[in-house]
Amino acid sequence: MPVGHDRGRGPDERGALRGWLGPAGVSLGWAEPVLRRPVAPMLSAPVDAVPQGPRLAYEPKWDGFRAIAFVEAAGVYLQSRAGKNLTPYFPDITRAIRHTFPQGVILDGELIVWERGRTSFARLQRRITAGRGLLMMAREHPAHYVMWNLLADAGGQVVINAPPFERQARLTELLEDAPAQLTLTPQTTDMDEVGDWLTTYTAAGIEGVVVKRLDGRYEPGRRGWQKFRVHMATEAIVGGVAGSLGNPSTLLLGRFDRRGHLRYTGRTHPLAMVQRREVAPLLSPSRLQRRGIVAHPWPQPLPAGWSGQLDRPEPLPYVQVEPTVVAEIEVDTAFEHRRWRHRVRYVRPRLDMSVYDVPLLLGDEADPFWDRRPAHERQGPTGVTVGNEKVKIIQTVAQRQAVRADFSHGRAESNSGHGGASFGRPTYRLPGLRAAGRRA
Repeated sequence: MPVGHDRGRGPDERGALRGWLGPAGVSLGWAEPVLRRPVAPMLSAPVDAVPQGPRLAYEPKWDGFRAIAFVEAAGVYLQSRAGKNLTPYFPDITRAIRHTFPQGVILDGELIVWERGRTSFARLQRRITAGRGLLMMAREHPAHYVMWNLLADAGGQVVINAPPFERQARLTELLEDAPAQLTLTPQTTDMDEVGDWLTTYTAAGIEGVVVKRLDGRYEPGRRGWQKFRVHMATEAIVGGVAGSLGNPSTLLLGRFDRRGHLRYTGRTHPLAMVQRREVAPLLSPSRLQRRGIVAHPWPQPLPAGWSGQLDRPEPLPYVQVEPTVVAEIEVDTAFEHRRWRHRVRYVRPRLDMSVYDVPLLLGDEADPFWDRRPAHERQGPTGVTVGNEKVKIIQTVAQRQAVRADFSHGRAESNSGHGGASFGRPTYRLPGLRAAGRRA
């Protein structure tokens, strides 16, 4: 029976298949199922620790645009996670896919761009607004397409019900002569290698790991995978709040730059009631200068472009406070344009710290966790939980610079003969990134 045949499915399962593709998107019964765009990608549910098990595999979590690629008679179509058309913004990728894959193939993966040895989400966003400068941007900062799933083979044969190792093997075969911009994401069953990814690849913009079952089907629209995102502990200065001084709903955070200016760096997730009670008594309104003018370095309201929202950002009215309170926060790896792109987690106030003890804001190319305090006064490195073990996060400048020395642009290969890569693949290719910790 051909791969992906629907014979033997019960009415409930057929209905589920119809539900996530839409009535017009799939034909069932005795005929082969057909995938038609838009296809809802399979998703991941967040977890607080990396799960372990004999039937689990792990992949890096990339910081880019999720994209499903359709190789059609008229050309290549790139669909975003939300079903929007990304094709016009990535001519370099559509050209590479068209010359590599036969008609009918459907792929799932992530679009990324490298800059200064790490992934740059900002470079991806600029493609959307580049206009006439798009081709030059594609030449100067080419995109890569990192794939992890084959949804349909040549001729449109749907393979989402095939075992993952069969889909991986076929995708590896199709990529054999592919250009450097197209690559298969690394996959491992070795927890030691997962630990390496979480402590070294994060310096290159890898956000964490995605966990998948070795015997799982590809189920569009369902959160059937798991994702663990690395978070690191650091500090920032409270410069404003949403809500009121007596009942702050979120904190607006900043850091001093080299010139002593307090720069906005991000905002927290909504505070729990116990956290609001904890921080409210510490806040005081911003001082008044002469003639009733508030002496605060940030505009009121906060500009829409500072919010970090991708869809319909709006200015944020807030209450300006005297920047004297230091907050301990947990942040992820998405730090660009001297701001954290995602909301951060408030942990606690640091009453033992002065605002001048908070790490300086040095710029996009510098380490956002650089700490100017003497070594004996610094907080120890944060850890992430891998099963029941704690894995230290690289946090010092020297450590991160050593890791970045192993990153290079272009096509790179890493030997996976350490028991890490599954499905018998001798090597994996990681665009623009060497596997630090696996040096020859």
